[in-house]
Amino acid sequence: MINASLKELSAALAQRKISAVELATLFLNRIERLNPALNAFITTDREKTLAQAQRSDDARKVGAGDTVAFQSKAPLSGIPLAHKDIFCTQGWRTTCGSKMLANFVSPYDAHVVERMATAGMVTLGKLNMDEFAMGSSNETSFFGAVKNPWDVSRVPGGSSGGSAAAIAARLAPAATGTDTGGSIRQPAALCGLTGIKPTYGVVSRYGMIAFASSLDQAGPMAKSAEDCALLLTAMAGFDTRDSTSLERPAEDYSRDLNQPLTGLKIGLPKEFFGDGMDADVRSAVEAALDEYRKLGATTVEVSLPNSALSVPAYYVIAPAEASSNLSRFDGVRYGYRAPEYTDLADMYAKTRAQGFGAEVKRRILIGTYVLSHGYYDAYYLQAQKIRRLIAADFSAAFEQCDVIMGPTSPSVAFAFGAKNADPVQMYLSDIYTISTNLAGLPGMSLPCGFGNNNMPVGLQIIGHWFDEAKMLNTAHQYQQVTDWHSRMPEGLA
Repeated sequence: MINASLKELSAALAQRKISAVELATLFLNRIERLNPALNAFITTDREKTLAQAQRSDDARKVGAGDTVAFQSKAPLSGIPLAHKDIFCTQGWRTTCGSKMLANFVSPYDAHVVERMATAGMVTLGKLNMDEFAMGSSNETSFFGAVKNPWDVSRVPGGSSGGSAAAIAARLAPAATGTDTGGSIRQPAALCGLTGIKPTYGVVSRYGMIAFASSLDQAGPMAKSAEDCALLLTAMAGFDTRDSTSLERPAEDYSRDLNQPLTGLKIGLPKEFFGDGMDADVRSAVEAALDEYRKLGATTVEVSLPNSALSVPAYYVIAPAEASSNLSRFDGVRYGYRAPEYTDLADMYAKTRAQGFGAEVKRRILIGTYVLSHGYYDAYYLQAQKIRRLIAADFSAAFEQCDVIMGPTSPSVAFAFGAKNADPVQMYLSDIYTISTNLAGLPGMSLPCGFGNNNMPVGLQIIGHWFDEAKMLNTAHQYQQVTDWHSRMPEGLA
């Protein structure tokens, strides 16, 4: 069962081969046994999880007269899921990987959590992450680093590293993640699984603790594109509580999964295939492109001339928005408060100094600086102009192709501590993913082979706005003729 797809788990539940309670117990036992070595989960609650699973079993019994109808209405009912600890989850500790929220128990559910609960999915727990989603290696969490199941001496990627590690180790069949500059796609690549960042606004940000509001987007992570399609169908939807949520007709993102790729035009940005990509990653990506050509697709070179500016633009815009969003954590209303202080100003200073980690402080300082009088026009305004140019580059490229492909990460997973001394080198881990967030485009990563030290390599697919179904079919067809997505680390059976 731990290697089964979501569709296979759904069928097993429908045929009474296993109950939701038994399935949840299977994964809870694996978490109990394997999580101490991986640190993927921050919080679990067996009692809450099994109660949720029992409700799913009870609902299935009520609908037993017409199993087919029940299954068609609730294909994900009874299937376990874990949430990145950035999503407010009622009655669960919601920490955002920070000392600042280490004991915060959410009084409400995020929209994503609501949607998954409505679909009947069973919450296994809350997953570790870089503090306030700021990081590319999951080394900034107050609760300790997450280990990569393929090699525990290496990072799983970030900030959704707990989500990626949990799925790779089969501690959960699926998970939620968030992507501000690659935080779904990069850990998916480094841990050998599939993850998708939808078009900005397709999934509500309500109840998702904000890092950079114009960039943050929630999405699903799972073993395959087919699994992600089922999850995204349940997750997406308009929400009046989020002013950036898009009011669009509901979509079945699995509707095109069996379309042939004959005639598909794949754009290969010349800027993605230059210097900076490791040879082992290049080899795996080029082999994947050859496989796509066998499936009937053609490739064409395109250009994204301003993509080199995506990292500097992002690291002006994202910290600026973070400095504003994180100003609410002041020790007054909720969260951590310094135990000793002399007056209100001293309480603010000590609370934020003690409650935030080094990377969060660094980004708050950068953001405050670029928004300050005299520097707003020189930095923040210029970065927003570059952002518009990057979006225009993508629009021009999509006039020549249907999807864009390239590497997700320039290297396979690196060793713990390898980039901590140089923040810029850490930031460059997201060099291929950041531009899609700046443009608001959908993007995804899927496994396409293994590189040095037998570590997974990810292939990135970028689609036009609202082309998630086409992207998912493009990935699914590749996964029908390869098995990279079904492989799991040794010793974790």
